[in-house]
Amino acid sequence: MVADPPLSTSRRSTTTGAGKIVVVIPALNEQVAIRLVIADIPDVVHEVIVVDNGSVDDTAAHAAAAGARVVHEPQRGYGRACLTGIAALPDDTDIVVFLDGDYSDRPEEMERLLEPLRDGVADLVIGSRVLGDREPGALLPQARFGNALATFLIRLFYGVSYTDLGPFRAIRREALERIGMVDQDFGWTVEMQVKVARHGLRGVEVPVSYRRRHTGASKVTGTLAGTFRAGWKILYTIFLHAR
Repeated sequence: MVADPPLSTSRRSTTTGAGKIVVVIPALNEQVAIRLVIADIPDVVHEVIVVDNGSVDDTAAHAAAAGARVVHEPQRGYGRACLTGIAALPDDTDIVVFLDGDYSDRPEEMERLLEPLRDGVADLVIGSRVLGDREPGALLPQARFGNALATFLIRLFYGVSYTDLGPFRAIRREALERIGMVDQDFGWTVEMQVKVARHGLRGVEVPVSYRRRHTGASKVTGTLAGTFRAGWKILYTIFLHAR
């Protein structure tokens, strides 16, 4: 098998007039998938930052070999890893894309998320797995139920409509700084969506494809305990910011 050529860590955008785009990938024990994720990121991206969130495998080494800049956050937590990635952003970053490291999302569809930001019609773009094509078994029943309940409550309390809390998302740097993200674990994605609404910013969705995990189980919905913790934190976050 021929290895994919490494990416440059300082790629120049090929899109005229585009601001600097940086991808942040929180990753925990994703040594098998992380090279695939990075290889499929389009050339319009200027830099890829992989946040190694306490992996016990060779995730960091594989990410670096694929051309990403690796930063380390040994204290585990999805939101904590994302916050560490934000802290590592170059000063001239204009758009931040968040993407999981398990190769369930399709990085090559990133332009779908970037277009509304470039056109000036959105501050946050969520890649909706509900609206897009999904492999059978990709979005587990508990995830579908949780999405439906959470997005119903968001619509009820914040007056904005979403179909998904998907991790594949893009946001303007200035909007990200304005909303002041703080959640360090399972409430991260929903915190971003409700804070965008509370600040009067514009959030939209675009359909994205979603693959079934081929390596290991989901760290959130793959276990009963993980599902319960994530569900409780998501609901708590929705009610917390609705006050």
